[in-house]
Amino acid sequence: MKRCLLPVILLALLFTSSCKQKPPVVKEALPQFNNQLTAEEKAGGVMTPEIMWKFGRLGTFALSTDGSTVLYAVTDIDLQSEARRTNIFKIASNGANPVQLTSNGGSSPQWINNGKSIAYVNKGKLCTMNTDGSGQKAISGISDFEIFSVSPDGNKIYFTKRVKLDQTANEKHKLPKANVRIINDLMYRHWNYWSDYSYSHIFVASFNGNTVSEGKDIMEGQRFESPTSPYFDDGEIAWNPDGKSIAYTTKRLNGKADALSTNSDIYLYNLETGKEINISEGNKGYDRYPVFSPDGSKIAYQSMERDGYEADLDRLFVYNIKEGSGTWISKGWNFDVSNITWDDNETIYFACSHLGTSQIFKTDLHGKSVTKVTEGVHNLGPFILKSGIMVSELTSMSMAPELSTIDKKTGSVKQISSINKFIYDNIKMGKVEEKYIKTKDKKDLQMWVIYPPDFNPAKKYPALLFCEGGPQSSLDQFWSYRWNMQMMTAKGYIVFAPNRRGVSGFGQEWKEQISGDWGGKNIQDYLDATDAMAKEPYIDGKRMGAVGASYGGFSIFYLAGVHQGRFKALIAHAGVFDFESEYGSTEELWFPNKEYGGPYWKNLPSYKFSPHLMVDKWTTPILIITGANDFRIPYTQAMEAFQAAQLNGVPSKLLFFEDECHWVTKPQNSVIWQREFFEWLDTYLK
Repeated sequence: MKRCLLPVILLALLFTSSCKQKPPVVKEALPQFNNQLTAEEKAGGVMTPEIMWKFGRLGTFALSTDGSTVLYAVTDIDLQSEARRTNIFKIASNGANPVQLTSNGGSSPQWINNGKSIAYVNKGKLCTMNTDGSGQKAISGISDFEIFSVSPDGNKIYFTKRVKLDQTANEKHKLPKANVRIINDLMYRHWNYWSDYSYSHIFVASFNGNTVSEGKDIMEGQRFESPTSPYFDDGEIAWNPDGKSIAYTTKRLNGKADALSTNSDIYLYNLETGKEINISEGNKGYDRYPVFSPDGSKIAYQSMERDGYEADLDRLFVYNIKEGSGTWISKGWNFDVSNITWDDNETIYFACSHLGTSQIFKTDLHGKSVTKVTEGVHNLGPFILKSGIMVSELTSMSMAPELSTIDKKTGSVKQISSINKFIYDNIKMGKVEEKYIKTKDKKDLQMWVIYPPDFNPAKKYPALLFCEGGPQSSLDQFWSYRWNMQMMTAKGYIVFAPNRRGVSGFGQEWKEQISGDWGGKNIQDYLDATDAMAKEPYIDGKRMGAVGASYGGFSIFYLAGVHQGRFKALIAHAGVFDFESEYGSTEELWFPNKEYGGPYWKNLPSYKFSPHLMVDKWTTPILIITGANDFRIPYTQAMEAFQAAQLNGVPSKLLFFEDECHWVTKPQNSVIWQREFFEWLDTYLK
């Protein structure tokens, strides 16, 4: 949940003696949030790190029941103070009459009271307002919550809050100034946070539009969480349309069992009786994102079959509540489903990463065929469907997320919001082009090529290989506020981003090939793509670099030992350097158990791909980046790589962020990241 904090500090020293003058009141200046482009930025006409933080960022959105109006949140960020300001807007679903509803903060908007009112969050409080923004008021009886949702009938609300169930060392020994953890099980830290001895639980309470009654913890005493960590996605909880039951996702494992398994389940909880059933019992992989059919008789959800495999095929399942049985609806469909949405009680739409873009598809309960609804060089989703109107987020490598409508019959996509028009009107974007090549083993390899603004094919440009993370994530028409393709091309580089073996969106076989073969065919895909691009007349084959994060960071470390002079500069962010030490310090152990085949003490063949074994072959200048709060790929991996490079005389630099995790999210840290990133590339490629 994004919150807007505008701190004002008043410092007044009052003196009682009349012979002393009262000192002036010192005020901390409020951030101005002046995100308009400067004259210099307009004159430059291309993306810069500073312009990146002037983008308004689309948050959650909600479509009215009749499909006529969309509520959406937009966050602005002040680079100098790093303050964030989120407010709520509304717009007609045909794109007319955008209106700002709040000016003093507001996020997570939801329609309530049959579309006559809006519930939202402001500065940590639950609030409501009229549909024109008037009548803003705080709701009493609820505090310290994280996410919320009002029931379809408007009489109830669920919300999540953290419940402390475990004892700290201070409490056990009654020594309040001690600073120590007593650890006797795994998962004591996760992704970017240490356990705080509490768990996210779902509470259900009555709601009358003014007050929330004392909520009931429907997970009382459970040392499990909903939504599940580390993302705590509100899509993992859903109301039945009749408001009498809730479906929610949880992973009823902790400690070592949690570290070794992905087995989450969906529970159907009856609010009247307090009874619940596990609708995905027996399936050992991920089961998530329940969505009730309009008549409340069925629940659609995403399901992976295999335990310990986060990249298993994400299948569409439907559970019939009356019959107590589930059906694999998308059987035979070889691509992942996401953002499942019912149209009527027989038709289901979903988003899917497909051949380098994310599109909308549909099927029926018989699942005999899956129909592609949309086309285009863009990503669609998440999306909402109400009264025949479909509203979706729309993104590309050339455009930050905006709102769009989709015609269900024709599949045509119409952008309806223009949050960042003031930026696009003043800077040029480079052309994005799809390209296919043949790999060494005669496979078709798709990649995206992004050209500099004002590209001149008669010139020769330095080029960057972009290595995707995951390893099984999708490389489609994404927009990133750090790994931004238009930022790279604005600096005069051509970027090529191959959908190598292991990425999703090209069928399950293509995706699964990478497990146990991290240094194999997908690395050859990168070399094949690099060789193909080096032959293009507009690319200077002597000025090529490679960059990547997470699995992409591993790819850089590995390429450093095998690229045979193809690259003149490398940048690795949050990459695995030593399989053995990474296995001994990461938290989600099911991941290396699948990707490496198991722990290092089993002497598995996949450990031969550990980059640390080839440091003696490193010669290429390398910038290495990490964050101290990255527990997924602990920062010690970067330190090991940097130390190895230094001791072997390889030109190298370590960029260490003391307050970042697997990503760099703070504005000024991010600007430094960008500046150092391009300083390194420019030094060796220009």
